[in-house]
Amino acid sequence: MFDRLKEDIKVVFDRDPAVRSVLEVFICYPGFHALQFHRVSHWLWKKNFFLLARVLSHFTRLVTGIEIHPGAKIGRGFFIDHGMGVVIGETAEIGENCTLYHGVTLGGTSWAKEKRHPTLGNNVVVGAGAKILGPFFVGDGSKIGSNSVVVKAVPENATVVGIPAKVVVSVTAHHEGKRAERLDLEHGNIPDVQGQNTAQLMAKMQTLEQRLYELEKELGK
Repeated sequence: MFDRLKEDIKVVFDRDPAVRSVLEVFICYPGFHALQFHRVSHWLWKKNFFLLARVLSHFTRLVTGIEIHPGAKIGRGFFIDHGMGVVIGETAEIGENCTLYHGVTLGGTSWAKEKRHPTLGNNVVVGAGAKILGPFFVGDGSKIGSNSVVVKAVPENATVVGIPAKVVVSVTAHHEGKRAERLDLEHGNIPDVQGQNTAQLMAKMQTLEQRLYELEKELGK
């Protein structure tokens, strides 16, 4: 238990340059608190103490602003930065070394009592406000841009943005002989898909306006 606690503290130091001490992690990091409480509530859930597990997760939400269903499965090296508004559903599964920013939802699209929440592979980064909705797989090393809405599977080492989210960067295992290794989103390097689409639309409108002007001129109007 203490080894896992030390590992969780190390993760905070590795991924948040603002942290200055272990005491600060224990007192001031709601993502760290939510993860520790979830470990207990998940253990209770597996032992069929369902109500007690839900009460503990509800208390955790009140204290941290982070809602993790006790049925959710979370791997090692998990980090929630800031955390307010994060929601992780019952059948969600999170691999190792994943990072979620505030406002992220791992939600479902069905009321059926079945697998209805996403599964994140290893080393996945999900930007602030992103929603991943449905029982599909998000590949290892993938990055979800802030405020994106993901409704279908994401390949490995891809970066997706938009509503609905589309792949804008894809790095295969054979690309330059290496895989994506960074654990941050590098928002400044993510293509502005909506901006590009708007620019293309404006260019088409200008072309049509020019053709209309020339046609009117030919007709003597």
